[in-house]
Amino acid sequence: MAILLPRKTAHRKVRKGKNEGIATRCNTVAFGDYGLMSLDNERVTSKQIEAARQAITRFIKRGGKIWIRIFPHTPVTKKPLDVKMGSGKGEPQFFVAKVKAGTVMFEIADVTDEQAKEALRLASHKLPVKCKIIKKEEF
Repeated sequence: MAILLPRKTAHRKVRKGKNEGIATRCNTVAFGDYGLMSLDNERVTSKQIEAARQAITRFIKRGGKIWIRIFPHTPVTKKPLDVKMGSGKGEPQFFVAKVKAGTVMFEIADVTDEQAKEALRLASHKLPVKCKIIKKEEF
């Protein structure tokens, strides 16, 4: 299982920050024909992204083309169990992508309409956000 991880980070530990508002970038289907758009603001872990990717790939039987439009850049720290308060911040445990409402997380192309919708529906069950399947607008 190849989990998405950044090769290098500017800072080993970062603060939580805010994840509010709607997406102003990555909010349209740019590469494929169908996309999976988030409707909530949430942190999506690298394991959840990988699980969704596997669900799409297995359903379309390695046909078509898939784009993952989000990447987990933000480290999340955690302190071990049974450790008293204080004595600094915990060690980084995993990485997350901060997803805003309106972000297109996955895109798919070169498959039938039914296949694309079902594959993205299966992927949406692996993610902690409410999702909507959108089609690329023909201009």
